Amino acid sequence: MNETPRFDAYRHAIPDTLMPSTSDPFDAAVPPIYQTSLFLFDSYKELEDVFAGRSKKPIYSRGDNPTVRLLERKIAEMEGAEEARAFSSGMGAIAAAVLAFVGPGDRIVTVRHVYSDAFRFFEKVLKRFGVVVDYIDGTDTQAMLAALPGAKLAYLENPTSMVFELQDLTAIAEAARRHGVVTMVDNSWATPLYQKPLASGIDIVIHAASKYLGGQSDTVAGLVTGSKAHIDRINSEIYPYTGAKLAPFEAWLVLRNLETLPFRMRHHHEAGLEVASWLNAHADVTNVMHPAFNDHAGKCTFSGFGGLFSFEVSDRIDVADFVDALRVIRIGVSWGGPESLVVPARAALSISPETNVFARFGVSDRTIRLNVGLHSAMEITADLEQALAAAKR
Repeated sequence: MNETPRFDAYRHAIPDTLMPSTSDPFDAAVPPIYQTSLFLFDSYKELEDVFAGRSKKPIYSRGDNPTVRLLERKIAEMEGAEEARAFSSGMGAIAAAVLAFVGPGDRIVTVRHVYSDAFRFFEKVLKRFGVVVDYIDGTDTQAMLAALPGAKLAYLENPTSMVFELQDLTAIAEAARRHGVVTMVDNSWATPLYQKPLASGIDIVIHAASKYLGGQSDTVAGLVTGSKAHIDRINSEIYPYTGAKLAPFEAWLVLRNLETLPFRMRHHHEAGLEVASWLNAHADVTNVMHPAFNDHAGKCTFSGFGGLFSFEVSDRIDVADFVDALRVIRIGVSWGGPESLVVPARAALSISPETNVFARFGVSDRTIRLNVGLHSAMEITADLEQALAAAKR
């Protein structure tokens, strides 16, 4: 792992407030919410200039809205990207980004343990149009490189969902560029503070802003960043026609919560490592799936870690009893907010096998995903300890 930045440097990772293109006459310290569906014009000429592309004034909030635009500019700057587009959910961002670059008969290369709803999107939607999806062990760089020739898109997650495996982003990006393959990475886990995939040569970066960027479990949002050419393609071919636009209020919530992102991520990093280390030493824990304990083999592009990881319990522990015995840690499927949460893989394994990524690629039914929220590591380990003791058979 690269050296973690000093805490007093974190705040500077968030760009200074960029005021919307429509100026605020009161110079508000907090950006205003432009809670409007449409924008008015003073003359025929002004409207014609917008339609002709001579003016960037917004027309309708399903296209551009100043509050949403401000969020897009901030995230683009944080990722080192030329441009960004916001969506009403992470899946809206994933679907739009993929559909803009993949057509009938094309082939996608992705990782085995891809996000479960991305997996279902690939299997239930794209395959209807003859799109072929190859699921590769992302830790096997040579296998990934061998799968790229002839593909249209390489869709990655670093780390992967549930098992937190790493890919060699630089090697994959270099090979993909040689073969004309567009590369995308879901960067929700690390955020732009801890990983910048564009610097490794990746073309497009996706965020589920409902997670760490939003950070309060009160917002559903998604973002796509990349070159102006790539975002222009998403804007021209997909974005206006699917309706997955981000509302101004949700954009404002994410903007507000970005101000605390460096401080929250520092806690997730430190408390997550402390809890993962505690679990790694526990007699009833057989495996901890955290990038800090992975064999990086030169693949690590992180300057810090998120607080989400998984662990496996021994057969001496009843998984259901363990989950039910937790008191501080709650049961919930999302992550990135102040709550500490668990999701047992066993529950998800009951989903129909043909759309169940866990069943298809062999996630153990003794795997439990843990989101280390804003509780102290001491609170979380105490809760884990009493629950493991209560669940022992």
